[in-house]
This record gives sequence, structure tokens and C-alpha cells, in this order.
Amino acid sequence: MPAHVDSVNLGTREPNPAKTVGVTGIRKRPVDAATLRAPGPKRGGFGSGLVDDFIGDVRHHGGDLQAVYAFAREELDFWEGRLGVELGNGSFGENLTTIGVDVDSSLIGDRWAVGNEVVLEVTGPRIPCATFAARMGIRGWVKTFAAEARSGAYLAVLTGGEVRPGDEVRVVARPGHDVDVPTTFRAFMGDLEAAEHVLAVGCLPEHELAALRDMVERRRSRFA
Repeated sequence: MPAHVDSVNLGTREPNPAKTVGVTGIRKRPVDAATLRAPGPKRGGFGSGLVDDFIGDVRHHGGDLQAVYAFAREELDFWEGRLGVELGNGSFGENLTTIGVDVDSSLIGDRWAVGNEVVLEVTGPRIPCATFAARMGIRGWVKTFAAEARSGAYLAVLTGGEVRPGDEVRVVARPGHDVDVPTTFRAFMGDLEAAEHVLAVGCLPEHELAALRDMVERRRSRFA
């Protein structure tokens, strides 16, 4: 079977003791279908790129550049074996659980056609946070997850429409650089070599590049 969406997952409002915002939608559950659209800015927009998907911390999550979160079923299977727990689709807070898509080999700027209508663009990695750690309930989870550097990918919605389980996923355009999701993840997690490569290519929005420049300068000054 071609690469496809295994499930489409939406979250509902739940308490979140891990952050002062107090609510979260990280517990995603499979649904029969969802409508995707560009949600607008983080603050003042719709939050998620999926209609009826709840995001609690709109300061750090959601918005056009984090409209959709995709994670591979194969990666969930890996974590099931490593952790010895069952991980259903949506367990990592992903909106799209995929099969046959090597999400973490995606380049920043890859474009995916999903089903007959939707076009998405890979914008970056998912950075683990306190809410994710609380959701998993595993000591040292953020460090454990980060060590693999296979975070899944955030995507922007370029063309909206309906997505259902079974919809084919095709990579229809690739950028002319080599910066993939794991490299970008390592850059954001403090890897200087990765950060400098991302900065040299310049494939991220300016506010993210500025944050990486600040991090590199701080790290370099400590060892000067």
C-alpha cells in the first residue's frame, strides 16, 4: 500500500498541571475525518490547523507554522518496544499518524499532497515540552525522546481540505538544500554544528534564525 495517513487525530480541552496555562489538547484521539485550514498567527488565530482540534498553550503551539503535527506509526512502534507500553495513534499528540512516510527524513520546505485536496509544507521539528513529559509520565522523558532526534514534523497548510485515514501521502516538491528535520531538531536543542549549518542555509523563518544566532553566540562566548 502506498504511504498514507493511518489516522487523523484531534484533541479536546483537558486540565494541564504541567503549565500555568492550565489546559491542553495533547491527548489526541482518532476521528473519521478532519478539515484542515491555515489557522493564522499563534496569537489571535484559530490555534490548530485542524478544525475542532484544541490547543491550550497558544503562546508556544499552533499557528501557521505549527498547524499540523505528523508522526510516523513506525516510530510509535519503536517506542512501544523500547518502553514496553502500548501507544495508540495520537499518543504523542500528533494530528496525523502516517504509515510508509519517513517523516524524519523530510527536508524543511518539503511539500506533501495528502489525499485529493490538501497540500502541506514541512516547517520544522516538534520540540518536547513539560506537557509532553507529563502526558507520558516517564522519568527523564524529554531527555530520552530528544536523544533519538526523531521528533516528527510540524507542517503548514498551503491548501486546505478534508483528510481521512487511508489518504495517500505524496512528496510533490523538495527544496534545494539538505537541512532535514533531525538536523533542525538538534540545532534547537543546542548542537552548535547543526545550528551553524541551519543558519548557513537559512531555510527557517527569520525569528527562528535569530533565536539560533543568539544561542550560537552565547555558546561561543562561553568558550572564547
